[in-house]
Amino acid sequence: MYNLVLPEQHGPFDIIGDVHGCFNELVELLKRLHYTVAFNEAEAKFEISHPAGHKAVFVGDLVDRGPNSPEVLRLVMDMVEQEMAFCVSGNHDDKLLRMLKGCNVKVRHGLELTKAQLERYNSAFISRVMRFLDGLPHHIILDEGRLVVAHAGLEENLHGKNSKGVRALCLYGPTSGETDEKGLPIRLDWAADYCGEAIVVYGHTPVHQPWWRNNTLNIDTGCVFGGKLTALTYPDHIITSVDAFGEYASSVRPFVKYSAEAS
Repeated sequence: MYNLVLPEQHGPFDIIGDVHGCFNELVELLKRLHYTVAFNEAEAKFEISHPAGHKAVFVGDLVDRGPNSPEVLRLVMDMVEQEMAFCVSGNHDDKLLRMLKGCNVKVRHGLELTKAQLERYNSAFISRVMRFLDGLPHHIILDEGRLVVAHAGLEENLHGKNSKGVRALCLYGPTSGETDEKGLPIRLDWAADYCGEAIVVYGHTPVHQPWWRNNTLNIDTGCVFGGKLTALTYPDHIITSVDAFGEYASSVRPFVKYSAEAS
C-alpha cells in the first residue's frame, strides 16, 4: 500500500486510459504515439522504445472484459521493466490479484474472461503477474507535483498520502454508501469540486469523450465497450485516440454524459 512520488520525472508522458484487455488497440495507440513495439520470440517479451524519450503512464484496469488481458499485462510489465512506463493499480487489477492469491472474490464483471485467458499461460507467467500487480502504487505524483495519476482520481488534500482509505479512493472513487437500481454503488462526483493546482488524470468511469474539468481529465473513453482508447500527452496536452476494433462487452453502468458546460 503505497504511492509513488517521482518529482524528478518531468516527461514527456503519454497517459493511457483503461485498457481492459484491448491488446490490439493498445499496440495501435502506442504506434500512433510513435513508440516502437517489437516482440522478441526467443525471450517471449516485448521490446519498446520511443525516439523522443517519452514514457507511458497507465491509469489502471489493464484487465477484464476484453479479448486479451494476458498480453496487455505482458506488454505493460515489459514496458515498466524497461523503464518505458509507470502504472497504477485499478480496481479490476486489484481484484485479479486477490483471485490469484486465493482470496474469496466473485468472479464476474469480466474477471471470468481473464481467468479463462490466463489458463493458457504457465505458472512462471502467473507468478510474474502476481508480483507485478502486488507492487503497483495506488497513485503516482510526477513533475514536481504538477501531475497526479490515480485510477479513479484523488482530491488535492490526499495527494501523497498513504492509508487504506486513500487506496480505496484511488481504486474505486468516493461513493455515497448507497446503491442504484442495478445494485451498483452510487459514485460521487469528486472532480466537480476539485480546485487543486496539480493536474489529476484518471479513468474508472467511462465517458464518450476525454473530459477536462477543474484541472482534472477523465480519459476512460470505454474502449472495451466499443468506444476509444485514449492517451493524453503531457505536458503538451495532446489527446490521441484509437477507435475500438469491436464491442467486447456491454456496460452495465451508462457512460457519464459529457457536457461542454462542465468542461
